[in-house]
Amino acid sequence: MNKNIIALGFVSFFTDMASSMVTSILPLFVVYVLHEGVDKLGYIVAVATFVSYGFRFVFGYLSDRYRIVKPFVVTGYALSAVTKPLLALSGSWGSIAALRGLERIGKAVRSATKDSLISAYAAEGKSGATFGFHKSMDIAGELTGSVIAFGALYLLGQDEAVFRSLFAWTLLPGILATIVVLFFVEDAPYTEKKKPVTLDLHADRPLLPVLLLFFGFTFFLINDSFYLIKAKEAGYTLATIPLLVIALNLTQTLLSYRFGVNVDRFGARRMLLVAFVFGFASLGALYLSWILPGFILLGIYTVASLNAIRAYIADHAQNKGSVYGLFYGGVALSGAIGAIVTGWIWQHYGEDMAVGIALIGLGVIGVMFGVTQGWRHKEV
Repeated sequence: MNKNIIALGFVSFFTDMASSMVTSILPLFVVYVLHEGVDKLGYIVAVATFVSYGFRFVFGYLSDRYRIVKPFVVTGYALSAVTKPLLALSGSWGSIAALRGLERIGKAVRSATKDSLISAYAAEGKSGATFGFHKSMDIAGELTGSVIAFGALYLLGQDEAVFRSLFAWTLLPGILATIVVLFFVEDAPYTEKKKPVTLDLHADRPLLPVLLLFFGFTFFLINDSFYLIKAKEAGYTLATIPLLVIALNLTQTLLSYRFGVNVDRFGARRMLLVAFVFGFASLGALYLSWILPGFILLGIYTVASLNAIRAYIADHAQNKGSVYGLFYGGVALSGAIGAIVTGWIWQHYGEDMAVGIALIGLGVIGVMFGVTQGWRHKEV
Protein backbone atom coordinates (compact mmCIF):
# COMPACT_ATOMS: atom_id res chain seq x y z
CA MET A 1 0.00 0.00 0.00
CA ASN A 2 1.26 3.49 -0.84
CA LYS A 3 3.19 5.15 2.01
CA ASN A 4 1.05 8.30 1.74
CA ILE A 5 -2.12 6.24 2.33
CA ILE A 6 -0.52 4.72 5.44
CA ALA A 7 0.62 8.12 6.73
CA LEU A 8 -2.84 9.61 6.17
CA GLY A 9 -4.23 6.64 8.10
CA PHE A 10 -2.15 7.61 11.14
CA VAL A 11 -3.18 11.24 10.74
CA SER A 12 -6.80 10.17 10.93
CA PHE A 13 -6.02 7.83 13.84
CA PHE A 14 -4.69 10.63 16.05
CA THR A 15 -7.35 13.12 14.96
CA ASP A 16 -10.20 10.72 15.61
CA MET A 17 -8.70 9.74 18.94
CA ALA A 18 -9.05 13.38 19.98
CA SER A 19 -12.52 13.62 18.44
CA SER A 20 -13.77 10.55 20.30
CA MET A 21 -12.45 11.90 23.60
CA VAL A 22 -14.91 14.74 22.94
CA THR A 23 -17.88 13.08 21.25
CA SER A 24 -18.01 10.12 23.68
CA ILE A 25 -18.88 12.45 26.54
CA LEU A 26 -19.98 15.81 25.08
CA PRO A 27 -23.73 14.97 24.90
CA LEU A 28 -23.59 13.82 28.54
CA PHE A 29 -21.69 16.97 29.51
CA VAL A 30 -24.28 19.19 27.84
CA VAL A 31 -27.42 17.48 29.18
CA TYR A 32 -26.34 16.12 32.57
CA VAL A 33 -23.47 18.40 33.69
CA LEU A 34 -24.53 21.76 32.24
CA HIS A 35 -28.24 20.72 32.50
CA GLU A 36 -29.17 21.96 29.06
CA GLY A 37 -32.15 20.38 27.25
CA VAL A 38 -32.03 17.74 24.55
CA ASP A 39 -33.21 20.39 22.10
CA LYS A 40 -30.04 22.38 22.90
CA LEU A 41 -28.01 19.28 22.13
CA GLY A 42 -29.79 19.17 18.79
CA TYR A 43 -28.73 22.75 18.09
CA ILE A 44 -25.11 21.92 18.92
CA VAL A 45 -25.13 18.90 16.60
CA ALA A 46 -26.77 21.02 13.90
CA VAL A 47 -24.21 23.83 14.15
CA ALA A 48 -21.33 21.35 14.19
CA THR A 49 -22.49 19.89 10.87
CA PHE A 50 -24.23 22.74 9.08
CA VAL A 51 -21.41 25.27 9.48
CA SER A 52 -19.23 23.17 7.20
CA TYR A 53 -21.78 22.91 4.36
CA GLY A 54 -20.57 25.66 2.06
CA PHE A 55 -16.89 25.27 2.93
CA ARG A 56 -16.76 21.58 2.00
CA PHE A 57 -17.99 22.21 -1.51
CA VAL A 58 -15.93 25.41 -1.90
CA PHE A 59 -12.65 23.78 -0.91
CA GLY A 60 -13.39 20.69 -2.98
CA TYR A 61 -14.04 22.91 -5.98
CA LEU A 62 -10.90 25.00 -5.36
CA SER A 63 -8.86 21.81 -5.04
CA ASP A 64 -10.01 20.65 -8.48
CA ARG A 65 -9.70 24.01 -10.18
CA TYR A 66 -6.34 25.17 -8.80
CA ARG A 67 -4.78 21.79 -7.98
CA ILE A 68 -4.41 22.64 -4.28
CA VAL A 69 -4.54 19.61 -1.99
CA LYS A 70 -2.01 19.25 0.81
CA PRO A 71 -2.17 22.89 2.04
CA PHE A 72 -5.91 22.50 2.62
CA VAL A 73 -5.41 19.16 4.39
CA VAL A 74 -2.73 20.55 6.73
CA THR A 75 -4.75 23.68 7.53
CA GLY A 76 -7.85 21.67 8.31
CA TYR A 77 -6.11 19.32 10.72
CA ALA A 78 -4.28 22.16 12.47
CA LEU A 79 -7.50 24.12 13.02
CA SER A 80 -9.23 21.09 14.51
CA ALA A 81 -6.26 20.41 16.77
CA VAL A 82 -6.36 23.81 18.46
CA THR A 83 -10.14 24.20 18.83
CA LYS A 84 -11.07 20.92 20.59
CA PRO A 85 -9.13 21.70 23.82
CA LEU A 86 -10.94 25.03 24.17
CA LEU A 87 -14.10 23.10 25.07
CA ALA A 88 -12.55 22.81 28.55
CA LEU A 89 -13.37 26.51 29.04
CA SER A 90 -17.00 26.30 27.87
CA GLY A 91 -19.84 27.10 30.25
CA SER A 92 -22.96 27.10 28.07
CA TRP A 93 -24.44 25.32 25.07
CA GLY A 94 -23.86 28.47 22.99
CA SER A 95 -20.09 28.51 23.55
CA ILE A 96 -19.92 24.77 22.89
CA ALA A 97 -21.84 25.21 19.63
CA ALA A 98 -19.47 27.99 18.56
CA LEU A 99 -16.35 25.91 19.26
CA ARG A 100 -17.79 22.83 17.59
CA GLY A 101 -18.57 25.01 14.60
CA LEU A 102 -14.97 26.22 14.41
CA GLU A 103 -13.68 22.67 14.69
CA ARG A 104 -16.01 21.58 11.89
CA ILE A 105 -14.65 24.34 9.67
CA GLY A 106 -11.30 22.61 10.01
CA LYS A 107 -12.89 19.35 8.94
CA ALA A 108 -14.59 21.14 6.05
CA VAL A 109 -11.28 22.48 4.78
CA ARG A 110 -9.65 19.05 4.78
CA SER A 111 -12.40 16.49 4.10
CA ALA A 112 -12.96 16.69 0.34
CA THR A 113 -9.29 17.37 -0.40
CA LYS A 114 -8.18 14.50 1.86
CA ASP A 115 -10.44 12.05 0.02
CA SER A 116 -9.17 13.38 -3.28
CA LEU A 117 -5.60 12.84 -2.05
CA ILE A 118 -6.42 9.27 -0.97
CA SER A 119 -7.99 8.48 -4.34
CA ALA A 120 -4.92 9.92 -6.10
CA TYR A 121 -2.66 7.35 -4.39
CA ALA A 122 -5.11 4.42 -4.44
CA ALA A 123 -4.20 1.52 -6.72
CA GLU A 124 -6.48 1.06 -9.73
CA GLY A 125 -9.50 -1.07 -8.88
CA LYS A 126 -8.74 -0.90 -5.15
CA SER A 127 -10.69 2.21 -4.13
CA GLY A 128 -12.99 0.26 -1.82
CA ALA A 129 -10.13 -1.51 -0.07
CA THR A 130 -8.15 1.73 0.25
CA PHE A 131 -11.02 3.65 1.79
CA GLY A 132 -11.74 0.59 3.94
CA PHE A 133 -8.19 0.71 5.32
CA HIS A 134 -8.45 4.44 5.92
CA LYS A 135 -11.80 4.08 7.66
CA SER A 136 -10.29 1.32 9.82
CA MET A 137 -7.62 3.76 11.00
CA ASP A 138 -10.32 6.38 11.60
CA ILE A 139 -12.28 4.05 13.81
CA ALA A 140 -9.22 2.61 15.56
CA GLY A 141 -8.50 6.17 16.66
CA GLU A 142 -12.10 6.65 17.78
CA LEU A 143 -11.91 3.36 19.69
CA THR A 144 -8.77 4.49 21.49
CA GLY A 145 -10.36 7.84 22.37
CA SER A 146 -13.50 6.20 23.75
CA VAL A 147 -11.35 3.83 25.86
CA ILE A 148 -9.53 6.85 27.28
CA ALA A 149 -12.86 8.54 28.07
CA PHE A 150 -14.20 5.42 29.78
CA GLY A 151 -11.01 4.98 31.81
CA ALA A 152 -11.05 8.59 32.96
CA LEU A 153 -14.71 8.55 34.04
CA TYR A 154 -14.44 5.12 35.66
CA LEU A 155 -11.19 5.74 37.56
CA LEU A 156 -11.34 9.47 38.27
CA GLY A 157 -15.08 10.00 38.68
CA GLN A 158 -17.83 11.75 36.75
CA ASP A 159 -17.55 15.28 38.10
CA GLU A 160 -17.22 18.36 35.92
CA ALA A 161 -13.44 18.65 36.34
CA VAL A 162 -12.86 15.22 34.76
CA PHE A 163 -14.96 16.14 31.71
CA ARG A 164 -13.04 19.40 31.26
CA SER A 165 -9.65 17.68 31.67
CA LEU A 166 -10.51 15.21 28.91
CA PHE A 167 -11.33 18.09 26.57
CA ALA A 168 -8.02 19.79 27.37
CA TRP A 169 -5.92 16.65 26.75
CA THR A 170 -7.18 16.37 23.16
CA LEU A 171 -4.45 18.86 22.29
CA LEU A 172 -1.76 16.14 22.35
CA PRO A 173 -3.15 13.76 19.66
CA GLY A 174 -4.22 16.80 17.62
CA ILE A 175 -0.63 18.06 17.49
CA LEU A 176 0.67 14.59 16.57
CA ALA A 177 -1.77 14.39 13.64
CA THR A 178 -0.69 17.80 12.35
CA ILE A 179 3.00 16.85 12.51
CA VAL A 180 2.45 13.61 10.55
CA VAL A 181 0.44 15.25 7.75
CA LEU A 182 2.89 18.14 7.52
CA PHE A 183 6.11 16.11 7.29
CA PHE A 184 5.17 12.60 6.14
CA VAL A 185 2.45 13.07 3.50
CA GLU A 186 3.34 14.14 -0.05
CA ASP A 187 1.15 16.43 -2.10
CA ALA A 188 -1.02 14.99 -4.86
CA PRO A 189 0.88 14.15 -8.09
CA TYR A 190 -0.99 16.71 -10.19
CA THR A 191 -0.17 19.74 -8.03
CA GLU A 192 2.70 20.74 -10.32
CA LYS A 193 0.12 21.93 -12.85
CA LYS A 194 -0.38 25.50 -11.74
CA LYS A 195 -2.73 26.59 -14.51
CA PRO A 196 -6.43 26.42 -13.54
CA VAL A 197 -8.41 23.79 -15.38
CA THR A 198 -11.94 24.03 -16.70
CA LEU A 199 -14.36 21.80 -14.82
CA ASP A 200 -17.38 20.14 -16.40
CA LEU A 201 -19.67 19.55 -13.40
CA HIS A 202 -22.48 18.40 -15.70
CA ALA A 203 -20.48 15.24 -16.32
CA ASP A 204 -21.16 14.19 -12.73
CA ARG A 205 -24.95 14.65 -12.81
CA PRO A 206 -25.61 10.87 -13.09
CA LEU A 207 -24.31 10.53 -9.52
CA LEU A 208 -27.03 12.80 -8.09
CA PRO A 209 -29.82 10.19 -7.57
CA VAL A 210 -27.60 8.04 -5.36
CA LEU A 211 -26.31 11.07 -3.44
CA LEU A 212 -29.80 12.52 -2.87
CA LEU A 213 -31.14 9.24 -1.50
CA PHE A 214 -28.11 9.01 0.79
CA PHE A 215 -28.83 12.54 2.05
CA GLY A 216 -32.44 11.55 2.74
CA PHE A 217 -31.31 8.56 4.79
CA THR A 218 -28.88 10.79 6.70
CA PHE A 219 -31.71 13.20 7.54
CA PHE A 220 -33.82 10.49 9.17
CA LEU A 221 -31.07 8.44 10.83
CA ILE A 222 -30.73 9.84 14.35
CA ASN A 223 -27.28 11.21 15.22
CA ASP A 224 -25.25 9.04 17.59
CA SER A 225 -25.31 11.84 20.19
CA PHE A 226 -28.97 11.03 20.77
CA TYR A 227 -28.08 7.34 21.09
CA LEU A 228 -25.99 8.31 24.13
CA ILE A 229 -28.90 10.18 25.70
CA LYS A 230 -31.20 7.21 25.04
CA ALA A 231 -28.67 4.97 26.81
CA LYS A 232 -28.69 7.21 29.88
CA GLU A 233 -32.49 7.24 29.94
CA ALA A 234 -32.44 3.42 29.65
CA GLY A 235 -30.41 3.12 32.85
CA TYR A 236 -26.74 3.24 31.83
CA THR A 237 -24.51 5.34 34.11
CA LEU A 238 -22.28 8.19 32.95
CA ALA A 239 -19.22 6.02 33.58
CA THR A 240 -20.46 3.02 31.57
CA ILE A 241 -21.92 4.85 28.55
CA PRO A 242 -18.46 5.19 26.90
CA LEU A 243 -18.42 1.37 26.82
CA LEU A 244 -21.22 1.58 24.26
CA VAL A 245 -19.07 3.92 22.17
CA ILE A 246 -16.26 1.39 22.47
CA ALA A 247 -18.61 -1.31 21.13
CA LEU A 248 -19.61 1.02 18.28
CA ASN A 249 -16.02 1.79 17.36
CA LEU A 250 -14.76 -1.77 17.79
CA THR A 251 -17.46 -2.99 15.40
CA GLN A 252 -16.34 -0.47 12.81
CA THR A 253 -12.65 -1.25 13.32
CA LEU A 254 -13.17 -4.99 12.81
CA LEU A 255 -15.46 -4.70 9.79
CA SER A 256 -14.38 -1.60 7.86
CA TYR A 257 -11.70 -3.19 5.67
CA ARG A 258 -13.89 -6.23 4.96
CA PHE A 259 -16.76 -4.02 3.80
CA GLY A 260 -14.32 -2.04 1.66
CA VAL A 261 -13.21 -5.24 -0.06
CA ASN A 262 -16.85 -6.25 -0.56
CA VAL A 263 -17.53 -2.90 -2.23
CA ASP A 264 -14.89 -3.75 -4.83
CA ARG A 265 -16.31 -7.26 -5.20
CA PHE A 266 -20.09 -6.67 -5.27
CA GLY A 267 -20.37 -3.00 -6.28
CA ALA A 268 -21.02 0.18 -4.34
CA ARG A 269 -24.79 0.38 -4.90
CA ARG A 270 -25.41 -3.14 -3.63
CA MET A 271 -23.35 -2.52 -0.51
CA LEU A 272 -25.12 0.78 0.06
CA LEU A 273 -28.46 -1.03 0.06
CA VAL A 274 -27.05 -3.50 2.60
CA ALA A 275 -25.93 -0.54 4.72
CA PHE A 276 -29.43 0.96 4.68
CA VAL A 277 -30.84 -2.31 6.05
CA PHE A 278 -28.41 -2.19 8.98
CA GLY A 279 -29.20 1.48 9.62
CA PHE A 280 -32.92 0.73 9.81
CA ALA A 281 -32.27 -2.23 12.12
CA SER A 282 -30.12 -0.06 14.39
CA LEU A 283 -32.84 2.50 14.89
CA GLY A 284 -35.39 -0.27 15.41
CA ALA A 285 -33.23 -1.67 18.21
CA LEU A 286 -33.01 1.79 19.76
CA TYR A 287 -36.80 2.10 19.67
CA LEU A 288 -37.09 -1.21 21.56
CA SER A 289 -34.42 -0.06 24.07
CA TRP A 290 -32.01 -2.76 22.90
CA ILE A 291 -29.18 -0.33 23.46
CA LEU A 292 -26.06 -2.45 22.85
CA PRO A 293 -27.41 -4.08 19.63
CA GLY A 294 -28.41 -0.60 18.46
CA PHE A 295 -24.84 0.67 18.80
CA ILE A 296 -23.36 -2.41 17.11
CA LEU A 297 -25.77 -2.20 14.16
CA LEU A 298 -25.06 1.53 13.86
CA GLY A 299 -21.35 0.70 13.59
CA ILE A 300 -22.03 -1.76 10.77
CA TYR A 301 -24.17 0.81 8.94
CA THR A 302 -21.49 3.49 9.28
CA VAL A 303 -18.60 1.53 7.77
CA ALA A 304 -20.73 -0.10 5.08
CA SER A 305 -22.32 3.16 3.93
CA LEU A 306 -19.24 5.39 4.02
CA ASN A 307 -16.99 2.88 2.28
CA ALA A 308 -19.61 2.32 -0.41
CA ILE A 309 -20.46 5.95 -1.14
CA ARG A 310 -16.85 7.19 -1.03
CA ALA A 311 -15.70 4.41 -3.35
CA TYR A 312 -18.67 5.09 -5.65
CA ILE A 313 -17.56 8.71 -5.99
CA ALA A 314 -13.90 7.71 -6.46
CA ASP A 315 -14.77 5.30 -9.26
CA HIS A 316 -17.42 7.35 -11.11
CA ALA A 317 -16.84 11.09 -10.50
CA GLN A 318 -15.02 13.15 -13.13
CA ASN A 319 -14.34 16.05 -10.73
CA LYS A 320 -13.59 14.16 -7.54
CA GLY A 321 -12.81 17.08 -5.24
CA SER A 322 -15.99 18.90 -6.21
CA VAL A 323 -18.18 15.81 -5.88
CA TYR A 324 -16.65 14.91 -2.52
CA GLY A 325 -17.35 18.49 -1.47
CA LEU A 326 -20.96 18.18 -2.63
CA PHE A 327 -21.28 14.85 -0.81
CA TYR A 328 -19.94 16.13 2.50
CA GLY A 329 -21.92 19.32 2.16
CA GLY A 330 -25.13 17.40 1.55
CA VAL A 331 -24.45 15.16 4.55
CA ALA A 332 -23.79 18.26 6.67
CA LEU A 333 -27.01 19.97 5.60
CA SER A 334 -29.27 16.94 5.90
CA GLY A 335 -27.66 15.87 9.17
CA ALA A 336 -27.96 19.35 10.65
CA ILE A 337 -31.64 19.76 9.81
CA GLY A 338 -32.30 16.22 11.01
CA ALA A 339 -30.61 16.95 14.36
CA ILE A 340 -32.70 20.08 14.93
CA VAL A 341 -35.92 18.22 14.11
CA THR A 342 -34.96 15.22 16.27
CA GLY A 343 -33.97 17.37 19.25
CA TRP A 344 -37.17 19.43 19.07
CA ILE A 345 -39.47 16.39 18.79
CA TRP A 346 -37.52 14.58 21.54
CA GLN A 347 -37.76 17.55 23.92
CA HIS A 348 -41.47 18.30 23.33
CA TYR A 349 -43.03 14.93 22.46
CA GLY A 350 -40.63 12.35 23.86
CA GLU A 351 -38.01 9.96 22.58
CA ASP A 352 -40.47 7.34 21.30
CA MET A 353 -42.10 9.84 18.96
CA ALA A 354 -38.73 11.07 17.67
CA VAL A 355 -37.43 7.56 16.99
CA GLY A 356 -40.74 6.35 15.53
CA ILE A 357 -40.92 9.16 12.97
CA ALA A 358 -37.30 8.51 12.03
CA LEU A 359 -38.04 4.81 11.46
CA ILE A 360 -40.87 5.62 9.06
CA GLY A 361 -38.63 7.98 7.10
CA LEU A 362 -35.79 5.45 6.89
CA GLY A 363 -38.18 2.80 5.62
CA VAL A 364 -39.46 5.03 2.83
CA ILE A 365 -35.95 6.06 1.71
CA GLY A 366 -34.72 2.46 1.84
CA VAL A 367 -37.56 1.22 -0.36
CA MET A 368 -36.99 4.07 -2.83
CA PHE A 369 -33.30 3.19 -3.08
CA GLY A 370 -34.03 -0.50 -3.50
CA VAL A 371 -36.50 0.18 -6.31
CA THR A 372 -34.44 2.78 -8.19
CA GLN A 373 -30.87 1.61 -7.62
CA GLY A 374 -30.44 -1.64 -5.75
CA TRP A 375 -31.83 -3.90 -8.50
CA ARG A 376 -29.02 -3.12 -10.91
CA HIS A 377 -26.56 -5.95 -11.47
CA LYS A 378 -23.76 -3.88 -12.90
CA GLU A 379 -22.14 -0.59 -11.93
CA VAL A 380 -22.19 1.95 -14.74
